[in-house]
Amino acid sequence: MNERNILVVAHAGRDDTVDAARRVVEALRGAGARPVLAADDSTDLCAVDPGFADVDVLGDTVSQDELELAIVLGGDGTILRAAELVRGCAAPVLGINMGHVGFLAEIDRDDMDAAVRRVIDREYEVEERLALSVRVKDIDGAVVYETFALNEATVEKASRERMIEVVLEIDGRPLSSFGCDGMVVSTPTGSTAYNFSAGGPVIWPSVEAIAVVPLSAHALFAKPLVVSPDAAVAIEMLEGTSGSGILWCDGRRSHDLPPGARVVVRRSSRPVRLARLHPTEFTDRLVRKFRLPVAGWRGQGTAS
Repeated sequence: MNERNILVVAHAGRDDTVDAARRVVEALRGAGARPVLAADDSTDLCAVDPGFADVDVLGDTVSQDELELAIVLGGDGTILRAAELVRGCAAPVLGINMGHVGFLAEIDRDDMDAAVRRVIDREYEVEERLALSVRVKDIDGAVVYETFALNEATVEKASRERMIEVVLEIDGRPLSSFGCDGMVVSTPTGSTAYNFSAGGPVIWPSVEAIAVVPLSAHALFAKPLVVSPDAAVAIEMLEGTSGSGILWCDGRRSHDLPPGARVVVRRSSRPVRLARLHPTEFTDRLVRKFRLPVAGWRGQGTAS
């Protein structure tokens, strides 16, 4: 019987996260599974607790294709990092919230032991989330950078004092050009992240769509847009722009954008897979996250 390899994603910056990582590692071993750490996490955790030194390391003793699932200890930022670690394989990501109120984590730390047991018993469903394929082309049209995004791809001005001049294209047709601080292209998953802060719409995860939101645009027509999930969104840095830009994907991966650069964003053929133990209505997540007032509601828990 093949060994069951479970990636444990945690950083050593918080004592409670280190303790949780230790508990998860022990629980997995006790159930006959093999815990695995990312190389950076292994280095950092071993510096805090040498007891992690005998945990297998991803890319060293275990390959990405051998992973069954990733257990993430942290908030949404750590889950985004985990999605990057398992990109390219079928392993889903299960988030355990370590005190941050996020949208991607499935359960709270109080339920961690039960969660590990259910992972071992494969008592989880996999939810696929739309992801973005992001490409940067130079002024000659050559692809110079490629990546993905679960939350958003943003084109931002590189210097605080200079805005950038861009032209927005949807499905091969120019829509408008304007000066702005940047552009956010978001998935439904990312609609409660940068998109939300920029004034974009909140999109339920079950809706397949892409949001496009200008940042501080100097234009009359600069409203948030919601386009087809199969649309191709392109943002071109005008050749005459006085400012340079930078592309950020999920706030983790970046690439410089000189005048003439073109960023093309479309739906990725590979979604991000999230493991769910007990799926929660997105409406309830919104209420908890933003502490929305619901006093006086007289419904019976159904839409009828």
